[in-house]
Amino acid sequence: MTLEKWLQAIPKAELHVHLEGSVSVDTLIDFAAKHGVALPRADVEDLYRFDDLGELLEMIGVVCDAMRAPADFYRATYELLRHSAASGARYVEFFFSPSAHPGLAYATMLDAILAGARDAERDAGVAARVIPAHNRERGHEAGMAFLDDVLGARRANVLGIGMDYMENDPRPFDAMYRRAAEAGLRRTAHAGEVGPADYVRWSLDVLGCERIDHGYCAIEDPELVARCREHGTVFNVCPTTTTFTTKWRDLRAPDHAIRRMIEAGLAVTLSTDDPGLMRTSLVDEYRAVAEFTDVATLGEIALNGIRASWLDAATKAALLVEWRHEIAQLTRSLETVP
Repeated sequence: MTLEKWLQAIPKAELHVHLEGSVSVDTLIDFAAKHGVALPRADVEDLYRFDDLGELLEMIGVVCDAMRAPADFYRATYELLRHSAASGARYVEFFFSPSAHPGLAYATMLDAILAGARDAERDAGVAARVIPAHNRERGHEAGMAFLDDVLGARRANVLGIGMDYMENDPRPFDAMYRRAAEAGLRRTAHAGEVGPADYVRWSLDVLGCERIDHGYCAIEDPELVARCREHGTVFNVCPTTTTFTTKWRDLRAPDHAIRRMIEAGLAVTLSTDDPGLMRTSLVDEYRAVAEFTDVATLGEIALNGIRASWLDAATKAALLVEWRHEIAQLTRSLETVP
């Protein structure tokens, strides 16, 4: 077995992927035509071109505006999960942003998403759970209203909440996250992608986050790195995204944040973030990290996806045994072990 086939075959979990960011150019064009939405660029090849987080979020806004019917959420979910499964994903926890779709009720969107996830599991064998995410740019009061919607339409496959969009100080959202915890919801947040290491620290200390999405700037704070290594804090990182949204644009550079995080002993998982907009796949993300690490480390990263998931303890334990055995078998079949 070649390394390329090994990267494809190992079982994977994806914990950091956005429904809206997964929409392909072709699907966006279909949505826009169906709803009479004008796209900002006439050249299809230019639609998904951006150079920083702000431009990326602007394009996500265009995608969100074109998603106007429950069928759009069903299709986007089904395509996201089929795309992830094609890279060997067996389990996915994905975000969606309710406030980005003001014309639809939260429960209407959610039920269409869950229907798409059920059909993708039937057709592609990939299980999925949903994480509604609050647009932090809208502030704390809007966050409490967002939580009202989540709690008012509880569904078994909605395990927790997240917080995304342009980074700002996470501390004002403490009451929202405390209320979510009291209601039994799990918690994560985007932090340290472009914001300082303190945003990671405060997401852990003030919001009570159980894992961190991105978190790259934590590597610049040795005390925080030591603490996260000791506590086993998991960072859901997205290699391709860093080349567009962060100051670390070269994945092969020795000082790239993800490389330094792995070398520092921090626990990471690999995900695609916005695979439609980034034109990437989960195998692409593993391939990028394979440039500077070995298969033993990549195998542990794959297992981290289950360790950091919000599945119940018994399911996680069973999957860890199963996946560890499968990865070991695949690794023994490698032509050479890099």
